Amino acid sequence: MTKMSPLLERALETLQIEIAGLEGLIKRLDYEFEKAVNLLFACEGKVILAGIGKSGLIAQKIAATLTSTGTPALFLHAGESTHGDLGIITKQDVVIAFSYSGETNEVMQMIGHIQAIGVPLIAMTGKPDSTLAQAATVHLSIAVEKEACPLGLTPTASSTATLALGDALAMCLLEQRQFREDDLCLLYTFPSPRDLSTSRTPSSA
Repeated sequence: MTKMSPLLERALETLQIEIAGLEGLIKRLDYEFEKAVNLLFACEGKVILAGIGKSGLIAQKIAATLTSTGTPALFLHAGESTHGDLGIITKQDVVIAFSYSGETNEVMQMIGHIQAIGVPLIAMTGKPDSTLAQAATVHLSIAVEKEACPLGLTPTASSTATLALGDALAMCLLEQRQFREDDLCLLYTFPSPRDLSTSRTPSSA
């Protein structure tokens, strides 16, 4: 058997670590997840997803997935939130806040405002005892045993777990809303009637 190169060994280890993180998510799925889905389904406004850094980037992708599958959602950059952008949150909304440590300063500064408005807060963290997790209406754990980064610093397995859990929320909501292909078609740009009639007009020889 041919010996695997160091590069392939690193790639294999990375994938194995990230798969293990996803398997951990599966084992932890419980009523808290169902409660989060029910809160989002009952939301009469929009879903606000807040984060910063890598967590913020993952939050943006989840917001896009929710929006394109029947759940209106917007991303709120936690760093900009205390400079007037908190005004995007209304009493009809639900907030999902992302922070693996559950102690990110920019996210922590949002908690008081969210509680003052009285909107539900869903926290995605890797630390159930963190400030954010304890302040949340619902806490969803994205804890992983280890990151794929050999330095243990760059979010890798944890960001993959966060993205996957966000996708799971979106797909559950899609089914609850009975979102179908026809609904999806309405959210995408198609040729206008004028363009279609033009394309059907025989060209002159």
